[in-house]
Amino acid sequence: MENKTNHQRSLSRRDFLKLSAAAGVAVAGGYVLSEYTPWLNYDQQIENDRRSLITSKPESSQMREIIRYATLAPNGHNTQPWKFAITQNAIEIYPDYTRRLPVVDPDNREMWISLGCALENLLLAAAASGYAANVIYPDSTDAITVNLTKDMPRLSPLFDMIPIRQNTRSEYDGQPVNQGDLNLLQMTQGEPGVVLQFLTGTNEIEIALEYVNQGNLLQYADTKFVNELIEWLRFNKKEALKSRDGLYSRCSGNPDVPRWLGKSFVSGTKPQQQADLDAKKLRSSSGAVVIASETDDKVGWIRTGQVYERLALQMTALNIKSALLNQPIEVASIRSQFQNAIGLGNAKPQLLVRFGYAEALVYSLRRPVDEVLI
Repeated sequence: MENKTNHQRSLSRRDFLKLSAAAGVAVAGGYVLSEYTPWLNYDQQIENDRRSLITSKPESSQMREIIRYATLAPNGHNTQPWKFAITQNAIEIYPDYTRRLPVVDPDNREMWISLGCALENLLLAAAASGYAANVIYPDSTDAITVNLTKDMPRLSPLFDMIPIRQNTRSEYDGQPVNQGDLNLLQMTQGEPGVVLQFLTGTNEIEIALEYVNQGNLLQYADTKFVNELIEWLRFNKKEALKSRDGLYSRCSGNPDVPRWLGKSFVSGTKPQQQADLDAKKLRSSSGAVVIASETDDKVGWIRTGQVYERLALQMTALNIKSALLNQPIEVASIRSQFQNAIGLGNAKPQLLVRFGYAEALVYSLRRPVDEVLI
């Protein structure tokens, strides 16, 4: 999700260099130089986005700080599909339908999961700021309402991980997670109707991979899917800084290139190429976990997002990296098959998360609070 769900084209530097050579070394070289000018300070923007929460501000400013932490949540394609409203003694979270993904997420399922992730961050930040929270989940309306009352500040290890967490979309080192850490992950606090199913054996991973492959073959054969993906890709620093959203190439370990070059590469990707790349990523992982819910509705999706964020933050605390591979769930024709193959029973699979050990990558940007406030 985030920062991508997992669909971003994983472009190797070798592939980009080949394309750059074909386009002309002088042109490519001049472009690279222009991208590294001092005024394009991406790292400074990241530091500002992810600065520590300040808890000593006046109440109105404190609400904005809490919302800033909420926006650091994972979300599909890094669309940041949320809006926030500050009311008397409450913060409301709304979906921003102008940022929906109609091809990959036609039912807005992943959008609501993203809002659940933002809700979890908001609750952790509110507790750290000295507020007790009561959540009212949406019924006939689209609002998630978080009523806040003054309380003693309550810090938690998960709260400290919010600015550090990322979707790490590279290959991992293949080392297993030790049993003690795996036990901690399996003990992640749940939500009503949400279950975790860990896949750590080779046979389990290969079963999941079969459906990841099927999903890739179907999605990358769909021109509408590829075009929607390209719309949210940011191929260079200028694009990323201008929009402050989307999937920036460097966040997947790839170089900056002109948009025309990156677009040409992604649109020319063969479905089997993408399937092979994601197969390497899954097989390099220590394991995977499926997050499923008993209901397939807004409340079930929001609660799924909350559990996913708790799990991702716990992984971050253990220096375990994670990323999403949601193809078996996003492709409707294979979702129920995937559900049966991994033995979920009646629970609906919502997310497939791979995890393992790797170096951190570049962080994705977030839009400023002013842009997400109603």
